[in-house]
Amino acid sequence: MVGSPKRFDREVDGIVLLDKRSGVTSNRALQEVRVLHRAKRGGHTGALDPLASGVLPLCLGEATKFAGHLLDSDKRYTVLARFGARTDTADRDGQVIEEKPVPGFDADALEAALATLRGPIEQVPPMYSALKRDGVPLYKLARRGEEVERAPRAVTIHSFDLVAQRGHDLELEVHCSKGTYVRTLVEDLAAALGTVGHVAELRRTAVGPFTLDRAVTLDALTAAADDPAALAGMLLPVDAGILDWPEVRVGADAAAFFRNGNPVRSAPGTAEVVRVYGPSGFLGIAERRVDGELQPKRVLAVRQPALMPFRPDRTD
Repeated sequence: MVGSPKRFDREVDGIVLLDKRSGVTSNRALQEVRVLHRAKRGGHTGALDPLASGVLPLCLGEATKFAGHLLDSDKRYTVLARFGARTDTADRDGQVIEEKPVPGFDADALEAALATLRGPIEQVPPMYSALKRDGVPLYKLARRGEEVERAPRAVTIHSFDLVAQRGHDLELEVHCSKGTYVRTLVEDLAAALGTVGHVAELRRTAVGPFTLDRAVTLDALTAAADDPAALAGMLLPVDAGILDWPEVRVGADAAAFFRNGNPVRSAPGTAEVVRVYGPSGFLGIAERRVDGELQPKRVLAVRQPALMPFRPDRTD
């Protein structure tokens, strides 16, 4: 049984960069990965729609301390938008609630419509979403036939481009900020083109620094389940999602103080949040003041070396 003590009995620290298959919820994918690793703790970095496939970073053990930073990351998608029908979920899994003729839009009309949705925009979140009203997820209200007012949310669409057109379907690429609903983006594009539409296919190709070419499938993880070394080899280091942050190194004595949550001294520098490393590897993140003092913000617990997948280039 998933969740039994025998299944979740190991302290495992690292990130599984999963290529989630379509038709599986993000939480189900997380639990399957936890069972394979027998990991005591785990969390995802923002749900990916069940319909969608692609990049889903799953944080195990100490990596969960940094999941929030991945939640704030930009995302990239490829999406197949289908015009002429609107569904209650805004994707192909929903029931058709409106149909409308699809005008014969040309390349100029398409580009003009796409341009209106680039840059800083406001979106009204869909009812079929995990946002909550009075503690109840909106999708549960939607399933009961209820609809409530939702406040628009500010998001940024860095790019929104046409890849190919096939009849009433458009293949599109999206680069967007956190909190963007691609389903809403497709509905808004359809409205700009004078019709209605929904998401027929959705694939996430990147989350912050994590790209699809580095992701592993659940099938690959399952095949490695009987080989602990192979399974561990598919774990990314705890700090893999923040490698673009500034780095500070401290000596052994300072590392011991830092691990206990105490501020330590380093060379003066810019006031910012930094990654901190000691002789044994990654220690956590800290707020660096201009005088060089490092105030711990997230500190890793001490693990046995075999369970902490530090990279060789992070040892002194």
